[in-house]
Amino acid sequence: VQLQASGGGLVQPGGSLRLSCAASRLTFRNYIMGWFRQAPGKEREFVGTIMQSAAVTYYAESVKGRFTISRDNAKNSVYLQMNSLKPEDTAVYYCAATTWAYTRDASKYQYWGQGTQVTVSS
Repeated sequence: VQLQASGGGLVQPGGSLRLSCAASRLTFRNYIMGWFRQAPGKEREFVGTIMQSAAVTYYAESVKGRFTISRDNAKNSVYLQMNSLKPEDTAVYYCAATTWAYTRDASKYQYWGQGTQVTVSS
């Protein structure tokens, strides 16, 4: 199983980025997909998750209304659209996959991507 995250970079406060995560060697439509992030010196934290059908999403309070998760099961991909970015959004962002029910617990995610750096700075 491989999850390949991409799309990170340097953006000014208030800007936008779209992260992508391409999955291979798993039956993608069977997995709940999540996004997590980890800032330097901090624990990995939940950003959001999307159910298998893409009909239901959940978000951390810190990103609700600014970030949107979507998925394309035909392309085995999940996306994180990040708008109105703030310096506190700076972190390495990871995509992850789980067959558990909806969860914000990183330990319940079975597969992880390698992470992509997002830096929000002027």
